[in-house]
Amino acid sequence: MKHIKIAAGLAHVNYGNIAATVKTAMDAGADYVHSDAADMHDLKNMQLMGGHQIIEAIRPVTDKPIECHFYTNDCDRLFIEKIAAAGCNMLILPAEKFIGAPLAYIMNYCHEFGMKIGLTLGCYTPLCFVDESIYDIDRLQIVIHGVSKTDGKDNWDWRRSSIDLIRRARKEINDKNPECELAVDGGLRWNNMEPVVECDPDVVILSSAIFKEPDGIVAGVQKCRKALDDAAEKFGLK
Repeated sequence: MKHIKIAAGLAHVNYGNIAATVKTAMDAGADYVHSDAADMHDLKNMQLMGGHQIIEAIRPVTDKPIECHFYTNDCDRLFIEKIAAAGCNMLILPAEKFIGAPLAYIMNYCHEFGMKIGLTLGCYTPLCFVDESIYDIDRLQIVIHGVSKTDGKDNWDWRRSSIDLIRRARKEINDKNPECELAVDGGLRWNNMEPVVECDPDVVILSSAIFKEPDGIVAGVQKCRKALDDAAEKFGLK
């Protein structure tokens, strides 16, 4: 049975006790730390979140991989050097903002500092944005939400295109770069993941499902782990 990895996303976490909070999630069975960061532009509800200081704080409490998902219009060599020095293992950038020659430099900087590189297809970004780069990236991450329920609590529905997009991304990875991870991000909970798991992802990013679970962080990880394993077995994933 396939082990679909859990990346514990720090978008919805109490930063006041970040190291202990992350350690609890990782000790409970999460596979990756998904450390979100944001500039002033794209992530309007979480501007100026994250960065190398957060990675420095959590690196001593876990030996599992830490990835920096950076919502940004710009990324330079200095930022890459800082997060690498802090102990980051992968940088993930928005595909729609990094296309063409600048991406080639960023890929090389990441390799120079011993990090992997991933690209995210954000809300309403088409798969064709990674037609060329798919051969050379380590992670393709699909953000599937896009339509707000407008309840003022950051609850977003999945886009109607989400499942089709994940399936097409899986095929493109299988055809062009089987070593690339397929990750899915956005509104995933222990009780709604079956349609996504059926599309055969390698990683799911879970934030509220872990850190806002009413029964606590450990229960959040355990409920999601069971849901993923049950669905992987149901669909015969290997």
